[in-house]
Amino acid sequence: MTGFTLFPKIKNAVEWMAGHSDAVIQFGWNVVAAIILLFVGKAISRLLSRGLEKLLLKRKVDITIVQFFTALVRYITLAFFVVAALGRVGIETSSIIAVIGAAGLAVGLALQGSLSNFAAGVLLVSLRPFRAGEVVQIGAMTGTVEKVHIFSTTLLTGDSKEVVIPNGKIIADNIINYSRHPFRRIDLVIGVGYQSRIADVKRVINQLIEKDSRIDRQRGVTVRLGELGASSLNFYVRVWVRNADYWDTYYDMLENIKEALDANHIDLPYPQMDIRVENVTAPAHPQLQLVD
Repeated sequence: MTGFTLFPKIKNAVEWMAGHSDAVIQFGWNVVAAIILLFVGKAISRLLSRGLEKLLLKRKVDITIVQFFTALVRYITLAFFVVAALGRVGIETSSIIAVIGAAGLAVGLALQGSLSNFAAGVLLVSLRPFRAGEVVQIGAMTGTVEKVHIFSTTLLTGDSKEVVIPNGKIIADNIINYSRHPFRRIDLVIGVGYQSRIADVKRVINQLIEKDSRIDRQRGVTVRLGELGASSLNFYVRVWVRNADYWDTYYDMLENIKEALDANHIDLPYPQMDIRVENVTAPAHPQLQLVD
């Protein structure tokens, strides 16, 4: 019965560990250190993401952007500590880093357009050239801003059409914001006949402006002859009104100016052509005979 061992593999393992106690202890400490690194990394990633979230919310950044960046910071921090923990237990990490870098490059190339729109969305949220509820013109499109997403912006046009514009296109185009300032200027061109007296036209229009309480006279009023047109004297009329009163005042002024000019016998020109015929002899026509 001598030399009989019930569990030879366990015995061999115990003997190996007894002969390599220093290496076993060192590996155990490395495993413990790796676990500690993972817990520390988790705590630090949570603290960084929460701190960034508070900072961005304090600056009134869009909640979608906040969530994306906080998640990005959290996962990048965790990935850094995971790689450090793997290196602590003796795993070669250079190949892992190379794989991660290659994967990131491939994803970046595949999502180039989306990343461009995302970066533009971050700029729009940070720079705030417009906000939800404001009326803007982006290129040839005009409408009210409904939502600013991380990849696109939604406009509602005046005829209730919903337009979705990629943020990358918005950043690359001109942005005209009609709602940012409280006052807006109305520009009108009023054409009258050449026989009209300039002083009379200015007097009639200025009287209408004086009667309209919506017009801010402190910002200046312009009623001047601005152009000698082909068939009319064109007067430039410029007044300032609040944004909310812009279109009502615009249409009211056009209607009131037309009626006031008619009441003062000031003609509004229309396209016409004068034809002068000289030295024309009527051609002879044969007499028509009626045949029964």
